[in-house]
Amino acid sequence: MFSRILIANRGEIAVRIIKTARRLGIKTVAVYSQADRGALHVALADEAVFLGAAPATESYLDIGKVVAAALASGAEAIHPGYGFLSENPDFVDAVGKAGLTFIGPAAASIRTMGLKDAAKRLMEEAGVPVVPGYHGDNQDAAFLKLEAGKIGYPVLIKASAGGGGKGMRRVDTDDDFDAALQSCRREAKSAFGDDRVLIEKYISSPRHIEVQVFGDGRGNVVHLFERDCSLQRRHQKVIEEAPAPGMTDAVRTAMTEAAVAAARAVAYKGAGTVEFIADGTGPLRPDGFWFMEMNTRLQVEHPVTEMVTGFDLVEWQLRVAAGEPLPVRQDEIRLLGHAAEARLYAEDPANGFLPQAGRIDHLEFGSGEGIRVDAGVRAGDQVSPYYDPMIAKVIGHGKSRDEAIDRLKNALDGTHITGLTSNRDFLRALCRDEIFRQGRMDTGLIDRGMDGLIARPDAPEEAILIAALAASGLDLSGPHCGFRLWGEASHRVTLHAGEEVIERRIVPGGGRVRLLDGGEEVLLEEIVFDGRTFSARLVRANGSDRVLARLVVDVHGGEQRISVLLDGETYAFERLDPLEGEDAAHHHSGEILAPMTGIVRLVDVGAGVAVKAGDRLVVMEAMKMEYTLRSPRDGFVDAVFCTEGGQAEGGAVLVRITEERLDG
Repeated sequence: MFSRILIANRGEIAVRIIKTARRLGIKTVAVYSQADRGALHVALADEAVFLGAAPATESYLDIGKVVAAALASGAEAIHPGYGFLSENPDFVDAVGKAGLTFIGPAAASIRTMGLKDAAKRLMEEAGVPVVPGYHGDNQDAAFLKLEAGKIGYPVLIKASAGGGGKGMRRVDTDDDFDAALQSCRREAKSAFGDDRVLIEKYISSPRHIEVQVFGDGRGNVVHLFERDCSLQRRHQKVIEEAPAPGMTDAVRTAMTEAAVAAARAVAYKGAGTVEFIADGTGPLRPDGFWFMEMNTRLQVEHPVTEMVTGFDLVEWQLRVAAGEPLPVRQDEIRLLGHAAEARLYAEDPANGFLPQAGRIDHLEFGSGEGIRVDAGVRAGDQVSPYYDPMIAKVIGHGKSRDEAIDRLKNALDGTHITGLTSNRDFLRALCRDEIFRQGRMDTGLIDRGMDGLIARPDAPEEAILIAALAASGLDLSGPHCGFRLWGEASHRVTLHAGEEVIERRIVPGGGRVRLLDGGEEVLLEEIVFDGRTFSARLVRANGSDRVLARLVVDVHGGEQRISVLLDGETYAFERLDPLEGEDAAHHHSGEILAPMTGIVRLVDVGAGVAVKAGDRLVVMEAMKMEYTLRSPRDGFVDAVFCTEGGQAEGGAVLVRITEERLDG
């Protein structure tokens, strides 16, 4: 076994690898960019090496720097995690030439399976069913458009070297093909350094089911059952589970045999995943699934497989890379219940899942039996605009599917994040979704039910009262809170909940507080408040009562932000400094702002150009994804404040639109 390894990655996967290595007595070396100097994986590793500037191309994707760091630190092997260089065969070659061990498959396997077109041709030769499409070498735009027409719309344009939903576009008509192809190629080039694409038939009502495989390079290959990854948005997985709902013995046998055959076809070594598209219009069938791609690395969703098999896949990776055989035979791998994983991201579901960058002011995860959390950040950490905005993976495990999903939801109920927007509430809504709970989902479920999934309930009076009390500035920690010698000390508090303005009057005294103006008068008693965590007993005029908990108060300059977690829901309030005027900039509807820090890839307009509502103005790239900014109304371009290839800070004005043409 190795005595020291370097982890060529960051975030939760680096933390995950460190934990297993530490248990096995292996020293770990982390690498980090300028943006990650204070990151959790850097703090946990035995040693850390600085790579370079924040952009991944200057740090985590620089093969020479990563290999040099491993040699300088005395590491014997490199674990790539997933993403970044994990499926780059040139990196594998460089690691080998440096006399180090790559903890993963051979470069030849990655080259074969990494290019989706070549992989599909190999699978066809091996008798594995593949999705109809064009997987050839001709990359001429006109030719690809012609092939798309032959396949029949809708089609998917997919990056040949891609994965994780990057460089993928659904195209429904011939008229949309050219723009989609250009966008797909730009995103693929940025994410993978390769803009080649393939065209596939879009399967209606598809389910995404994948099989975890593992080979030891000695001819032994096993599977660890399947995972269902059908809950997706933008072709990226949101909730994954194992085993797949509705899976029969006959379908499992056919699918796992195909997956093992695929791995054997490339003499596979290490952890890999063979992904299939299944027909979701009815029950799963042995003849109703098709090979999609093989990921030659550990998957983000590997924890659900670990939970239902009891094996540590990172440990297997380390042992196989060190020359050991697989630790078990196929007949020794058993299914142990059910597991479901939710990907917790810094993103805004109500705003097109726009990634969020910024400081995490407070971070608390729910806990309990059968709950696992793989996190890569802590309270106080920054979510950088340069990388994937994942906060953590939350996993629930139980004896049954219902129990696993219930435990996952309970863990999300107890998770509290402030400082930036997350998809926590969206994930909770998915856990309650009736179709998902029945196991009848396909990859279009989220899009079809988006309005209901992102809908937020109005704040209940209890949450408003807690927020008002927190915003009052009263000392609530002692028995004499709000004591006043002459008469009652009354405090009026004004809160903002989105666009709504809420007022409440607070009258403290004798260790309890009366709250008025919100309808009926209520009392808060048995108050415990340590500055961030709050609990109290609420007593209504009708005699009913309940215990309330908990809130987080975050103060930034003259603005007080209050987040209340109550009965699993979070409610956000603000108390603005009354001395500060309203920020008029928010009302300039003609100003097109950068949604976050990123690179300007396209500028489609110039000063004086007439535009209509919905016209594309600018295309930005941030966190490995493209975002199209469109005109909010008919008008004329007054000015353009950005250039192609330049960087724009979040909130910066990119284009200004006026109702009338401004000359001179």
